[in-house]
Amino acid sequence: MEKQQKIVQMFNEIAPTYDLANRVLSLGIDVSWRKFACRYMLEKFRAQSINIVDVACGTGDMMGIWKSMAREFGVHIDELVGVDPSSGMLDAARLKFPDFKFIEAYADNTTLGDEFAQILSISYGIRNVVERKAALREFNRVLKPGGYVVVLEFTKRSKKGLITSIRDFYLSKILPRIGGVISKNKEAYEYLPSSIENFLDAKTFCDELYEAGFEVEVCRGFSMDISTLFIAKKVR
Repeated sequence: MEKQQKIVQMFNEIAPTYDLANRVLSLGIDVSWRKFACRYMLEKFRAQSINIVDVACGTGDMMGIWKSMAREFGVHIDELVGVDPSSGMLDAARLKFPDFKFIEAYADNTTLGDEFAQILSISYGIRNVVERKAALREFNRVLKPGGYVVVLEFTKRSKKGLITSIRDFYLSKILPRIGGVISKNKEAYEYLPSSIENFLDAKTFCDELYEAGFEVEVCRGFSMDISTLFIAKKVR
């Protein structure tokens, strides 16, 4: 089985317990990171009608936040579309959000039309995309001119130190045990720290966004740089 299919199968297996594991392992703080990203973007489109795509949507958490926060800014979402290659995750998402639209597809081939959306988000999913550069080009294609890609991700820290050591200890020793107990799939939660280690640091990912036709507007770390927010505008 090729690498991307193996990753998708892993997410199929942990889908039923994914939300619970996420909240426990992040102590719920990932919700505040997501809300910060949504608030920043929705302010730009205040009182407008827009389309939003959430790639690697998983069980639909980010879509739910986009929907609930849009009202606060008077933003009307004409179409809110979730894209994910994991049928297990999409089954869970449809149970939570039966009125949302979901597409089973990969990040580098969303099947959406050219210049479809003003905002495209991907939360904690880009490091799981094997064909990452192709996916960034696909995001550019799907976005309207002047549209924004919003990425939340665990990035590799470029500098070592005490904070890095504490984070790495949690990710490599504690997280797999807790995630394994909740999901009965320790291997999946051992994958997380290795996927971060095999990902990029923030600067290198900003360079990839630029190469794909984006101009980075925000590159901000949260909670001792455990998570990084990237917001980039389509400029070409």
